[in-house]
Amino acid sequence: MMNAIILFVALPLFAAFLLPIMGKFFKRGFDTFIFLVVLFLIFLSLYMLIKPPAMPYVYKMGGWPLPFGITWLLDSLSVFMLFVVNLITFFAAVYSIDYMKQYTCKWKYYCLLMLLLAGLNGVALSADLFNVFIFLEITSIASYALVAYGTGREETEASFKYMVLGSVASAFILLGIAVIYAKTSTLNMFDMARAMPQGADSLKLKLFIATLFITGFGLKAALVPFHSWLPDAHPSAPAPISAMLSGVVIKVIGVYALIRIMFNIFSLNPVISELLLALGGLSMFVGVVLAIGQWDFKRLLAYHSISQIGYVVCGIALGTPLGIAGGLFHLLNHSVFKSLLFLNAGSVEYACGTRELKKLGNLKEDMPHTSWTSMVASLSIAGVPPLCGFWSKFIIIVALFQANRFFYGSLAILVGLITLGSFLKVQRYIFYRKLSGSLLKVKEAPVFMCLSMAGLAILCVLIGIFFKPILDNVLIPASQSLLGGREYFITLLGI
Repeated sequence: MMNAIILFVALPLFAAFLLPIMGKFFKRGFDTFIFLVVLFLIFLSLYMLIKPPAMPYVYKMGGWPLPFGITWLLDSLSVFMLFVVNLITFFAAVYSIDYMKQYTCKWKYYCLLMLLLAGLNGVALSADLFNVFIFLEITSIASYALVAYGTGREETEASFKYMVLGSVASAFILLGIAVIYAKTSTLNMFDMARAMPQGADSLKLKLFIATLFITGFGLKAALVPFHSWLPDAHPSAPAPISAMLSGVVIKVIGVYALIRIMFNIFSLNPVISELLLALGGLSMFVGVVLAIGQWDFKRLLAYHSISQIGYVVCGIALGTPLGIAGGLFHLLNHSVFKSLLFLNAGSVEYACGTRELKKLGNLKEDMPHTSWTSMVASLSIAGVPPLCGFWSKFIIIVALFQANRFFYGSLAILVGLITLGSFLKVQRYIFYRKLSGSLLKVKEAPVFMCLSMAGLAILCVLIGIFFKPILDNVLIPASQSLLGGREYFITLLGI
């Protein structure tokens, strides 16, 4: 079972290789093939989450001893990330069955989706810093192509902007890796933690490297002030890809990769903690303020992604057990409710031909399924109990006050209230406003789109109801991986 972790990367890569061949000889069947691939991976990740094997487990590719060769790490945190990635990919793939009928060359779309999935799983598993970069680039390149998949002016412009800023981010990350390699003579993250210089003399070096990584991964995560690409890229992509970008991409190649390095290689120090808290608080506030004035449904959601990722960063940056658990919990919750909101936006645009709030209205009767799932997601992101978003925000706010971060705690409450107001506007304009000259011939989204939205809405409710066992059995063990600091990685050298 432990060696099955290679399937998280090998299977999507094999599917991506097979799809062009299938596209040459077949005109259909791609949906079923991709559905089976992602279904297998979600069951595998769920099995590892519910019945975790002996962990941490270090997979040594080719049998090379540490620190040589390529190394993968399966621990509570990487299993958690694998589950989140494959969960959202599953619902995006189901939604795509009907949604992508409006596009041509579905096999090319699915090929890019599988490359995206392989890259995300690879980042979650890699314990070799250069291979983290390789999988990060696979994810990024697939993302650039998927944002431009519609090939319209808006899509290509957004993709080009995303590519330019993504390349800048990659350059900062690669430079950071080069500086660490120059000082430690290793790329293995366990050995890097051992060889990283310690003491007061090394503080400036650590801060310089941390600055490079925070800039690079901050761009990937769209933290303010590195966020300018996201409001264009997320609305331009097809709806299931918007869900993937907001739900998992910015978290895995941005937040997850950054916190692995800051905690397990450097051991989080007060200066880095303060910097991340400041970026998180700034992202929370600026994102939600910019979202208020948006009338494009998907662009509004994009700005809220910036705001909500600020909650995640603020919680984890505290470095306390409660803060890290709350940050990881919000990472999961945001993946679920924000993916659902982007799928709702895709359904509205699919049915009405527009996503401008001022042109929409009275859809509650015509699109009841989209309406109720959107209401669940809106209440979740606003932090209304007992839905999932309430508990993660509540834990983060409590952690901030416990750590005497009263400013950030108060800011988190204020942002939550503004978020509620923003989504009340969304619900009113799209579903409840009486529109003179109402939209004609509006039909509910097709069945697979509705199934995907219903599944995510049910998850919003179930996670909120069963938050305690999730916190105790999944999130607290995952947070222990970060709380162990560099000593945790050093101990893995003996495995």
